[in-house]
Amino acid sequence: MKTIKLLLIAMISPFLFASCTADVIVEDNYAGHYVDNGISLPQLMEGYNLWYVDYDATTGNGDVPFLTRAFTISFLHGDLYANNNLAGIGVTGDGFGIRVGYYDYFSKAIRVYHDVYGAYDLEVYQLAANRIKLYDRRQNTAYYLNGYQRSAFDYNKLFNDNIHYFLQEYKAWEKVYTSNVGALNDFDHEHFLQFMAGGSDNNFRSSQDAPGTNVNNIYWDFTGLYGVYNTSNPYTKILTLDYDFWGNESFTLSVINDSRIRLYHNASGTTYEFVGRGFIQYLRQSAVRSKSDTTLRKEFVKKELVK
Repeated sequence: MKTIKLLLIAMISPFLFASCTADVIVEDNYAGHYVDNGISLPQLMEGYNLWYVDYDATTGNGDVPFLTRAFTISFLHGDLYANNNLAGIGVTGDGFGIRVGYYDYFSKAIRVYHDVYGAYDLEVYQLAANRIKLYDRRQNTAYYLNGYQRSAFDYNKLFNDNIHYFLQEYKAWEKVYTSNVGALNDFDHEHFLQFMAGGSDNNFRSSQDAPGTNVNNIYWDFTGLYGVYNTSNPYTKILTLDYDFWGNESFTLSVINDSRIRLYHNASGTTYEFVGRGFIQYLRQSAVRSKSDTTLRKEFVKKELVK
């Protein structure tokens, strides 16, 4: 009997010790089940100092707002950081963004306490060495994140792939330069542009108010849809504004810095420069990302005069 007891202890002990050290679940999609890999949750989450939110891969109809609104998040010694803005990305917070809350670890889960959105319990599943799934069981919604070291993360690509969100990060863009080269055209009279967040995520407004008008006092003359499309040059985009009374305006868009853009009017050959006024820091509830966010839908609707 003593021999049998010792044999049972020897057989069971490895499983007991393994269960004490394993805090992460590895998902085996092919086998259709979950297996332990023995990596602790803090080692996984803090082993990469930037987690890119692969929003297009999100499943479920729920919403974890601080993930939906973030380009990257970072778990840094109990503090949660997020890059919610493209202006200043790679520089703000040494590349981590702004502090948005804190977190605690639990068995195979992490509890996030966000400064705006409150507490969320997220189960953690490791899918690959640098890919995880964060699952909100209450909403049956999963987010997928890819881990990077800050020194190896391509901030420029992230910025260029999401320029239409950058355009939304200022209350208004004020025209500050018009080239002498180029034919006269109706866009010469436009002094302010606004690219609006939320809703269909591709609305713009324009104004002919005098230069220097306070952004809070601008009268927006027109509203319509805009589109941002890729070109063969990774550092330029095509910006289309739907002006029904003189047709769609097409520009080659390039970014000069985090608050200044250049618009080359493709039809007239005129170059304009706009400066962002009223920076919007997205810690709040109105900033929303949408799936397939690097290319806006191409359908246009006629814009209406703002009453």
